[in-house]
Amino acid sequence: MSIRFYDTKQAQVRDFVPLTPGRVGLYYCGATVQGIPHVGHVRSAIAFDILVRWLEYRGLRVDVVRNVTDIDDKILEKSAASFDEDFVEEGHYLPEEPWFALAYRFEQAFTQAYDSLGVRRPTYEPRATGHVTEMHELINRLIDAGHAYPAEDDSGDVYFDVRSFPAYGALTRQRLEDLQDAADADPRGKRDPRDFALWKGSKDTDPATASWPSPWGRGRPGWHLECSAMARKYLGASFDIHGGGLDLRFPHHENELAQSTAAGDGFANFWMHNGMVTYEGEKMSKSVGNTISPEQMLEQAPARVVRYFLGQAHYRSQLDYKPSSLAEAGAALERIDSFVAHALQRLHGIEAGADFDLDFEHFAVTEDFAAAMDEDLNVPQALAAVHETVRVGNTALAEHDLPTADRALQQVMAMTSTLGLDDPAGAGHGTGPGSAVLDDLVRAQLAERDDARASKDWARADSIRDTLSAAGVVVEDSADGARWTLK
Repeated sequence: MSIRFYDTKQAQVRDFVPLTPGRVGLYYCGATVQGIPHVGHVRSAIAFDILVRWLEYRGLRVDVVRNVTDIDDKILEKSAASFDEDFVEEGHYLPEEPWFALAYRFEQAFTQAYDSLGVRRPTYEPRATGHVTEMHELINRLIDAGHAYPAEDDSGDVYFDVRSFPAYGALTRQRLEDLQDAADADPRGKRDPRDFALWKGSKDTDPATASWPSPWGRGRPGWHLECSAMARKYLGASFDIHGGGLDLRFPHHENELAQSTAAGDGFANFWMHNGMVTYEGEKMSKSVGNTISPEQMLEQAPARVVRYFLGQAHYRSQLDYKPSSLAEAGAALERIDSFVAHALQRLHGIEAGADFDLDFEHFAVTEDFAAAMDEDLNVPQALAAVHETVRVGNTALAEHDLPTADRALQQVMAMTSTLGLDDPAGAGHGTGPGSAVLDDLVRAQLAERDDARASKDWARADSIRDTLSAAGVVVEDSADGARWTLK
């Protein structure tokens, strides 16, 4: 077994060997909770959720840290705008809402979106506001090492001195002289306009609750500092993987790398970045009107279909959304679900929606699937292996080759579990208290249809099928009788 990932810093795929045998430390950037989740947020979370699931399948223990940025310029701006009676944006902002209440409310919205799409909870999810002490420690280490300085204008700002660190720009392979001025703080008191803020002195316009005492005066942390301090606290000075969206490479991740390594930490051994989501080939933009949110996707399709769509591309590639995308994802997932439902009933007598004790977590994936996932998490090739196994399984069922069909069933269940697409109890029909009732009702209709066909009352038989279809139930006739699945 050899797992290989693309390392953004080295710009190449290389062998992944955990720093601690058998254990992986993963930090990936979570949300700045200034608004509802957008599709890029959830695509990133799904990509790293698949990464975690695969590493665990390979027998590794994964410690996952995903931060919440709950203090930030944008959060304060949105909160301040909520006190303006003319401020209305998509109905998601409440009037006169304090910044901390706004941040917490949107943090819950992110949690709900992650949960809905099967993204498992991290080992720990720290908030920036809970780690100001660790941030002060990191700033002091940088000042002592000559890589940071308090502003000389008594503003209370503290900046990272980019010229003091020759390796600045290593992650994105940029030269310092080619970089634009840092835009994360006022240029007051800077030695170089490209220096970025580690600590932001409090302003008269800031809420009193949005500042903390520090050796440099009351203020709040800079965005980049937050992640460095939290990653070190929970994963150590050196850890295996740092991840996030492609848009975070610069300046956020570049600045994280600079301040952490300048302070003497090894920091991340691998840098992994997921690609963006576009709308029919164009960048999503509210002003253009070509956006779609996870919330809107979930109104159009079941969560597993949305997850299939958002997770189906290679994590490093661009994922393009078009109006037919969810229908196409649903059709692909239905082929998998239909086979699983049929195979469970035929091979094990397990009806749709019923509980069962098949220990599918110990089933093995196919060699092609494993090879694809081991080579930089190639989900498109892995999904091709899933669908090929479904084809083999359906052929085996048709030919009454039950051992081959059962092996295919086990492999499909293992592969979908690894991708976070498993729904073994429902097998495509849904789960929950109502699923067994639904199955009974549909089967009663199918029995009535069988009676109509036996009496050659074709009009009645077709009417029952049309009624079920209108309700979202797809009926498939086979030599073993009628089977049903939900659209």
